[in-house]
Amino acid sequence: MPAASNTLGQRLRWWRERRGLSQLDLAGVAGTSQRHLSFVESGRTAPSREMVLRLAAALDVPLREQNALLLAAGYAPAWRESDLAAPALAQVSGALTHMLAQQEPYPAFVVDRRWNLLRANDGAGRLTQFLLGPARQDSPATPPSDPPARVNLAEALLAPDVLRPHVVNWPEVALHFLRSVQSDAMIDGTPETAALLARLQAYPDVPDLAQLPAEAQAPVLVMHIRKDATALRLFTTIATLGTPQDVTVQEIRIESFFPADEATARIFKDWARAGAQGND
Repeated sequence: MPAASNTLGQRLRWWRERRGLSQLDLAGVAGTSQRHLSFVESGRTAPSREMVLRLAAALDVPLREQNALLLAAGYAPAWRESDLAAPALAQVSGALTHMLAQQEPYPAFVVDRRWNLLRANDGAGRLTQFLLGPARQDSPATPPSDPPARVNLAEALLAPDVLRPHVVNWPEVALHFLRSVQSDAMIDGTPETAALLARLQAYPDVPDLAQLPAEAQAPVLVMHIRKDATALRLFTTIATLGTPQDVTVQEIRIESFFPADEATARIFKDWARAGAQGND
């Protein structure tokens, strides 16, 4: 959203145009008149809090941006944003823990809207250690002066020196992933997601979004990973939490990896078995 779009009317008009709706279309969905909506967008009428929320719902505006619309209209936010560790999200946190455990021995990650890593299961840890080596352990005698940087899975996939060297079909995977981030930027309309897309596109040799994808040879795009003599073939699913009423909950995603062949499944099962024996 342009920085100059500060008023409620400007923000509503921006969302409406982004969704490809006329004033008449939006007014019909929101249960108001085109004349009233025109006055709201021009700033001639101050809508009620209920009307702001009705318009936001009709435009499918994410909860975070619904709060921004309410603030622009002079109202308090309607949707809270809780820390994932907060007592209010205890049931959600427990559900995520259950989902991560159920995905074993295959990898699963919990990320936020912009692919910052929030949680991961043991399968994800084993895959990461296989590809990148064990995580650095700081000496207890010399604790780090700064907290560890947040891991961003989008940056890890697109950067030239992290996961890219191990992904055999990286151009196809990168193009598919970039388009998903582009879709996110279109949906949420935030400068932060737009900035993430720009950073990813700035990496060297990143495919152009205008490029045509390769013709489909399978129902899903399979990621081919290779390191030394070990080859893995994986596809992913993305899950979200239904009926969110909290900004954090709406923005959570669970990415689960599944083996695309028996050889890959066997490798993950062997890794899990070796890890269990090592803990005995």
